[in-house]
Amino acid sequence: MKKYIFAMALAISSMATAQAQRMIPGQKGLEIGTGILSKEFRDHYYLNMALTINGKNGNYRIGGLEYSYRLAHYKDLRIPMETYTGEVGYSFLLWGDYRRTIALYAGLTAVAGYESINRGKNLLSDGARILDENSFIYGAGGRLSLETYISDRFVFLLQGRSKIFWGTDLKQLRPSAGVGLRFNF
Repeated sequence: MKKYIFAMALAISSMATAQAQRMIPGQKGLEIGTGILSKEFRDHYYLNMALTINGKNGNYRIGGLEYSYRLAHYKDLRIPMETYTGEVGYSFLLWGDYRRTIALYAGLTAVAGYESINRGKNLLSDGARILDENSFIYGAGGRLSLETYISDRFVFLLQGRSKIFWGTDLKQLRPSAGVGLRFNF
């Protein structure tokens, strides 16, 4: 009789489809992304990498590093402006379907880093001097992210972000838009 019950249980369990669990509390994810800082991707872009840790109710903590690159044009010269930042924050689930196939998140982050203008060279080839200086910067960021699972472990992201910086000689408010891919492990 035990063999019969065991065989029936095994047969029933093999016929049932397994559903993947998504957004398990404590699950980690590695996220990479890229985006634009203005209309021209070639001259104004960012690259980032982040680690996410899922919490309760679909929310997650995020910590990451970002490199952004912009060009300023002066006569026939191109002046690079680079920013290296680290950020930590939290993303809140605003809306998501029952199976977490698609979800909308809003996040808040604290940001700190370093910005370099013309790689620290103040004097240009025509004798002009750059008055803005390299500096350490800090601030806050906000993000709105539309996320969808493309498989049980891979998540595709569309993001709209904005950061505000203090301690900078450049623009304080820096909006951006981008895409990303997260691998949950």
